[in-house]
Amino acid sequence: MSDKETSGTLFGVPYNFERPSMGRMLSAYWKPGEGMLVEKPFGIGYTLNLANWRSWVILAVAGLMFWMESNKASETESENEPVEVIVDDD
Repeated sequence: MSDKETSGTLFGVPYNFERPSMGRMLSAYWKPGEGMLVEKPFGIGYTLNLANWRSWVILAVAGLMFWMESNKASETESENEPVEVIVDDD
């Protein structure tokens, strides 16, 4: 079996493929005193730090955009309904 590294950085992007524990998963998303982005507890890259207020702004904006898009889709469905046209031949 090869001894490959399971965590580190590649071109400045962090990676971690160690088996995640519940404690490490929970503590990775709540790091007071750190920036908006923190290293992912499993996988490649960064994730939002929920202890930072800016992360909540990002989540609120994303939720608002999702809500607006879902409302837009429901409005266009009602606009595509067939319309009855009555022509008066005088």
